Amino acid sequence: MSSPTKMKIAVVCSSNQNRSMEAHKVLMRKGFDVQSFGTGTHVRIPGPAADQPNVFPFGTTYDEMYKKLVAADKDLYTRNGMLNMLDRNRRIKDHPERFQESNIVFDLVITCEERIYDHVVEDMERRSSALARPTHILNIDIADNHEDAMLGAILICEICEMLRDSDDLDDDIERVIQEIEAENDRSLLHTVAFY
Repeated sequence: MSSPTKMKIAVVCSSNQNRSMEAHKVLMRKGFDVQSFGTGTHVRIPGPAADQPNVFPFGTTYDEMYKKLVAADKDLYTRNGMLNMLDRNRRIKDHPERFQESNIVFDLVITCEERIYDHVVEDMERRSSALARPTHILNIDIADNHEDAMLGAILICEICEMLRDSDDLDDDIERVIQEIEAENDRSLLHTVAFY
């Protein structure tokens, strides 16, 4: 595995919109080599009612989504924060991506929900492990709202900073997880998979 200072990080949520993108922004500002992804079949953004989400295929640009929501109801999507979120996203990258379609080898994959963690672990089990290269998959449950996404991004950054400062990612990750769990009174999931 590469040294912690050079580790490649993926942050994954369902639609590559809120939680993963907020963490992407924070980690990128701190100089980490980070990419973000979703695992869903489509990108979903809250609509005018809970049962009426805006649904887009992965690959639709954040700018296209932004323009569609402005045309549909600028006031609503300004009030509920979706336009602000999409504006942030389009400043970071062009479009949402699916983790299952990525061929990039990551040292650390952080998921934002147990269901997403399960998707990532299942995907890694289906892949060939021909490289015999380990990746640590870590889950931090983060509620899917703007405030919790910001707080979760700070926690993800703290974990990445601790791992960056460690001498050996493989040896130190369990200690870092235990420290984070104790300091934040929350449980994290962790497993190792192979590329």
